[in-house]
Amino acid sequence: MNLSEKIKSVEQSITLALNAKAIELEKKGEDIIKLTAGEPDFNTPKPIVEAAYEALKAGKTKYTASSGIIELRDKIAKYISKRTNNNYNSDNVVVTNGGKQALFNVLMAITNPGDEILVLDPSWVSYEAQIIMTGGTPVHIPLDFENGFQPDKKKIKRYITPKTKAILINSPNNPTGMVYSKDALQDIADIAKEHEIFVISDEVYELLVYEGTHYSISSFEGMKERTIIINAFSKTWAMTGWRIGYVVGPNEIISQVGKIQSHSTSNVNTPTQYAALKAFDVDVYPMFQEFKKRRDYVAKRLEKMNLKFILPNGAFYFFISVDEFGYSDKEFSEKLLSEVGLAVVPGSGFYKKGFIRISFATSQENLENALDRLEKFVMNFRG
Repeated sequence: MNLSEKIKSVEQSITLALNAKAIELEKKGEDIIKLTAGEPDFNTPKPIVEAAYEALKAGKTKYTASSGIIELRDKIAKYISKRTNNNYNSDNVVVTNGGKQALFNVLMAITNPGDEILVLDPSWVSYEAQIIMTGGTPVHIPLDFENGFQPDKKKIKRYITPKTKAILINSPNNPTGMVYSKDALQDIADIAKEHEIFVISDEVYELLVYEGTHYSISSFEGMKERTIIINAFSKTWAMTGWRIGYVVGPNEIISQVGKIQSHSTSNVNTPTQYAALKAFDVDVYPMFQEFKKRRDYVAKRLEKMNLKFILPNGAFYFFISVDEFGYSDKEFSEKLLSEVGLAVVPGSGFYKKGFIRISFATSQENLENALDRLEKFVMNFRG
């Protein structure tokens, strides 16, 4: 059967694949702890749920504008304007079915066949797949553990070609949890302006920063018209299953993003949009505090095991070196799962071999149990 070669070349998401394998073992009665999925374990805050319910009761179940209800787009524009010191309005916003659709629509809007999109590794698993599916060519730029996985200007410039269309950045970062420094972002901004390329800035973890400051590259001089911001309600407000995100950017790009959405999914689920509108009024600081407490606990346990990692300044992941064990990261992950019932994600899934990613977006009890198992595995290996 003559199927799309482009789609056939795309690998399944390794995070979902590992999670599915762990779930399968659980169904067989095995005692498995999963630190695989990047999903808050908290329930969506009640005021957000109630806002969706009230919208349903009020009959708000019809189509909306494909780019989203004007009230939500206005709210997002004001929120992003305040955070970036820019002046955005509703015409600069499209509400999407999660952050993934936001990114996909943007790539569809800017990419011509053969265009190169630069990706800083380690990188989220769906970046390469989406670039390929939208007709572009992913160009991976390896960042160094020794440099805290911070972007390196000289290295990035070596990968620029006449075909470069954009650079895709993610801070706070999945899988490393690193927050890009102001200097590193300034370097990227300088490169973007010098070579007249776009920056796609994935900022879904922007409010989960434990040390330092999150800077949106759109706030740098001359970058508003070159930056497309990807964001979502999934992580900060524990709304992963609601599937709602958004794109903010220059009018000429956002109009194309809206056109794409009008011909694909139309609008986001209508009651969900009213739930997201309420989210801006909900205090999520208690969840933030719990994440920070968990991060500090995991760091202490990993230090006790003498494992190599960089303390994450944001998001809810640790990226841990496993080179010392003599296995590939995939083999190491498989052994963890089969020998001690602990599911993690191999770093090669994020284009960085020799590491594993663990998520601390789970309960304290699960973390304690999981780290006991990891410690047992490490101690047994070291003898």
